[in-house]
Amino acid sequence: MAHDKLIMEGLEFYGYHGTLAAEQELGQRFILDIELALDLRRAGETDDLAATVNYAAVYRLAAEIVQARRYRLLEAVAEAVAQAILGRFPVEAVRVRVRKPQAPLPGHFGYVAAEILRRRDGQT
Repeated sequence: MAHDKLIMEGLEFYGYHGTLAAEQELGQRFILDIELALDLRRAGETDDLAATVNYAAVYRLAAEIVQARRYRLLEAVAEAVAQAILGRFPVEAVRVRVRKPQAPLPGHFGYVAAEILRRRDGQT
């Protein structure tokens, strides 16, 4: 896996994900953190956008996935985002964390999250 990374943290979207009917009906905020592992040497040496991944395009893809359909599980949201990124961009691996700050839990907490790491070679 490349030691270089592009990191996108705190991407906020409104979605309708959860196992409860109220979550599917009312929706809530979801926050994504995405790390893309790829060799950034050529981009650093040439200062050329074509030599890297355009993170604006990654943002748009993540927004489309989070907002376009409803998932029951955070794990499914993370998997859909990771697979779409691997399918569209030349990255060696992608780490996706999906945070749910208003999960329906009794008590106080910062957030619940699912985090996955997917590699192009299929290993986790």
